[in-house]
Amino acid sequence: MNTKTILFTAISMAQISLATAQNNTTMKTINQNAPVKCSKSIRIQASPEKVWQVLTSIDQWANWQTEISNPKLNGKLEPNTTFKWKTGGAKILSTLHTVVPYRQFGWTGKTFGMYAIHNWTLQQEGESTLVSVDESMEGFLADLFKKSFNKNLEKGMQTWLELLKKECEK
Repeated sequence: MNTKTILFTAISMAQISLATAQNNTTMKTINQNAPVKCSKSIRIQASPEKVWQVLTSIDQWANWQTEISNPKLNGKLEPNTTFKWKTGGAKILSTLHTVVPYRQFGWTGKTFGMYAIHNWTLQQEGESTLVSVDESMEGFLADLFKKSFNKNLEKGMQTWLELLKKECEK
């Protein structure tokens, strides 16, 4: 075998391994029994690649997502990488759990005695992308303020989707 054949074989094997790992990735599901939860979706007139680029550029969120400040990814865009951000006055430490390019993106987050699971799913539909988002929150504050937190989560998710749409359709 010559060097080109060995290199080609190694690259092909790596691509197969990556595709297999991505296809076997299971998104961490939200807690359906959590006191606070919401699911929403929106159709964006952009490719999944474009939506993915905007959605996963965490350090740039504050440039288009008006309710977020100081986002900082602490490493590579891959599972187990943490990031810090601030929204609604709360500082949040999140950990990526799912990174499947152009299809699935999710994290868990902790703040003030609360724990959240947040998932994004992208599905190409012709020339557009259907973006779905699901989140659950639990903990003593979520139990205590269930009604207002559910209302705020629903409003916040709708705003996030509309801002994502606006940024992707520029």
